[in-house]
Amino acid sequence: MDAGAAEHILPELAALLHACVHDGASIGFILPFGIEDAAGFWRGTILPALVSGGRILFIARQGGALAGSVQLVVDTPPNQPHRVEASKLLVDPAFRRRGIGRALMGALEGEARSLGRSLITLDTRTGDRAEPLYAALGFSVAGIIPGYCRDPFHDHLDATTVMYKRL
Repeated sequence: MDAGAAEHILPELAALLHACVHDGASIGFILPFGIEDAAGFWRGTILPALVSGGRILFIARQGGALAGSVQLVVDTPPNQPHRVEASKLLVDPAFRRRGIGRALMGALEGEARSLGRSLITLDTRTGDRAEPLYAALGFSVAGIIPGYCRDPFHDHLDATTVMYKRL
């Protein structure tokens, strides 16, 4: 999805992010987190990256509703032209356990391959719901960083698991 199309569905993207954060997703935000905070993230961080070509956005719809999204970060340093990063896999809590996350990651991987990239990296909160999905998709654990990020609900630090997949 290009920046213009993403801007057109900005309210849906904001609602998706808002729902995932309020469901406990550790994706960079903590409570309180309002719908305007979510819209501001898309407007201020993601839309400019889509315009510049530094990110590629994938979305999934079910029955016309926005069910999920994921971003492929292609703007890597000069010494890492072979690598991309999977970022912010979001599946609306109402649409989970339907293969949407798997489908989004499949589209992301296909695009990485078409760009000639040979490595995908990502990080996820250790023990989070997405960690087994990534493992099932062939991602390997590179390591765990303790105390990496603040829990969205509580004032304590969670570990993150860094993962990778060779293409």
